[in-house]
Amino acid sequence: MSCTYTYPTGYQIMKVFWTNGSVKGVEPPDLSEDTEYSQRLQYLGDKQKNCTIRLSHVTQKDEHMYYFRFITDKPDKKWIGVPGVSLTVTDLQVEAPERVTEGDSVRLTCKSSCALTDRATFIWYRNSQPLTERRDRNNQLLLQSVRREDAGRYSCALQEHTYISPAAHLNVMYPPKETFVVVSPSSEIVEGDSVALSCSSDSNPPAEISWFKGGTFVGSGRIYSISNISSDHSGEYKCKSRNKHGEKNSDTVTLNIMYPPKSVSVSINGSAEIVEGDSVTLICSSDSNPPAEISWFKENQSSAVGSGQSFSALQLTEGDSCIYKCKSRNQHGEKDSDTVTLNVMYPPKSVSVSINGSDEIVEGDSVTLSCSSDSNPPAEISWFKETQSSAFGSGQSFSALQSGRFYCEAHNQHGSQRSDAVAVTVHGKKFWYAVAGVTGGLGGLIFIFIIVLFMRKKLRPNHIAQKQDDLYVSVSAHDRPLSESDAVNQNNALYSLITLSNVSHNQTEGKASDSEDTEEIQYATVLHHRNKEMNQPEEKESQYDNIRKYRTDAARR
Repeated sequence: MSCTYTYPTGYQIMKVFWTNGSVKGVEPPDLSEDTEYSQRLQYLGDKQKNCTIRLSHVTQKDEHMYYFRFITDKPDKKWIGVPGVSLTVTDLQVEAPERVTEGDSVRLTCKSSCALTDRATFIWYRNSQPLTERRDRNNQLLLQSVRREDAGRYSCALQEHTYISPAAHLNVMYPPKETFVVVSPSSEIVEGDSVALSCSSDSNPPAEISWFKGGTFVGSGRIYSISNISSDHSGEYKCKSRNKHGEKNSDTVTLNIMYPPKSVSVSINGSAEIVEGDSVTLICSSDSNPPAEISWFKENQSSAVGSGQSFSALQLTEGDSCIYKCKSRNQHGEKDSDTVTLNVMYPPKSVSVSINGSDEIVEGDSVTLSCSSDSNPPAEISWFKETQSSAFGSGQSFSALQSGRFYCEAHNQHGSQRSDAVAVTVHGKKFWYAVAGVTGGLGGLIFIFIIVLFMRKKLRPNHIAQKQDDLYVSVSAHDRPLSESDAVNQNNALYSLITLSNVSHNQTEGKASDSEDTEEIQYATVLHHRNKEMNQPEEKESQYDNIRKYRTDAARR
């Protein structure tokens, strides 16, 4: 744009510049300092008369009124060229719809305010790259069944001209495509870690993101975060991207959470009731990731008795009734199961009878017999007398009231066993009365004898003391077994016989006076007979006592 100017004599030009705005009271901007123009605007004049400029790469946006302005050294002496220069730009323009949907047909038009000949050839550009296949005389570009790849910046030009029109943006809308999930961290995930799932989707407009675990909605947003992750978060995840043009699911991604054993338990595979001789298998179940190693332990034993998911006990005996447990272990921890007891059932064993007290009792009293046995489950007890075929009692113990041989029989659903027999003897009351009488009588006689002896010794003269030695007591006990005839005839009774006899001294006169002073001499003889116990339950023992007492005539006085 050519330009000249003049100014009064005596002024000095301080600054010259072009501007495209003129507002009263506001200092206009210098275009050389505007980034839109600084690279394209070149000042060709001087500070005397010439004010010509060159503007390159003109576009339709450059249509403005342009003004020259100069500033002198005198205060408030500034001038601007009015009315200025009007710049009108005639160019090529691309007309295109603002947005289209994938699959639609689109027509772009290259328009110009210039007069064009029929021989004009148009060239099309997408993203500054020429579309060589679209070089024709038609000023329209037809895109049939537009694709998302067709989106971009379109411009046009005339062949043999360097000018290219401003670009028009073609915005192709399409549903989500290529939706996928990224897991962070991508390495091994251990219970307690924090995990982030991110979803990416190619869509226009941008899609809304939803998250699902196994078909259940769990969250939304491009990133789904899980803090302090646990085994419950294990499973398959996917994201779904959706806009108004459609939706698409990502492939599933599996979260494999590692964790130590938990929920460890033992179950018995087989019959609920275990009988001696059976075989059983114990199964250990454990929830862990990775799968745990299993060890088996017996009560009060520190070392393992087996390993593996199952443990078999074969040909069980009563000694195998014990408590077992399993231990589950992996690289993240270990856990013991609750204990399980193998309760082995077996028939009664070691059955025996014990007597509480003496096996010889008095008629009317009783003795307690107790039956012990080893069995599982505990056995029921029945009592028998050897002379009887049917049981006469039950329970752990019973009181015997009569003589005989008794035994018990222990039985449960797995079998039975009887004990050896024990003998109980019941004596009649007369027997014990006789024993008590003889014992008491004999003790009384001895006591009286000692008293009399003591008193006589104090009263008699010395010559009588010598005769004291003539006093003696003879007590003899005879134990002999009674014959069957004696036992029957005597009816097991206790007999006592006491006989008194007089002993006279020589009747010589020389000794007559001595006889009066002579102390009586007493003889006591006790004969005790006891029969041995016979093997006849109904027979009684017989005892005989024979007590004879001799007195002198002096004593008789």
